[in-house]
Amino acid sequence: MPRSVNAVASRARRKKILKQAKGFYGKRKNVYTVAKNVLEKGLGYKYVGRKLKKRDYRALWIVRINAACREEGISYSQFMGKLAAKGIDLNRKVLADLAMNEPESFKKIVAEVK
Repeated sequence: MPRSVNAVASRARRKKILKQAKGFYGKRKNVYTVAKNVLEKGLGYKYVGRKLKKRDYRALWIVRINAACREEGISYSQFMGKLAAKGIDLNRKVLADLAMNEPESFKKIVAEVK
């Protein structure tokens, strides 16, 4: 009995990898083994990057809130502690947006917390 290799499935598998590697430079886009290795690494970086993006944005929001708080004469940690004690449930994203785009509203929140 002849050996069955299922060339259709193997070709589809390789085409899928090469299609994902479209736009890469040199052999990375058209040599299967190179493209597969580079793509695996790239997909790993992509996954990690999604986690890092969240971390970076949170750090940015904290910096913005801290800067706005210091103008009002209170530190970031004191402000966040007093917010929690008062039961004001605003996340850092919203607070940073208020501090940047609506400073008057942010000043009212700081005054209410003090």
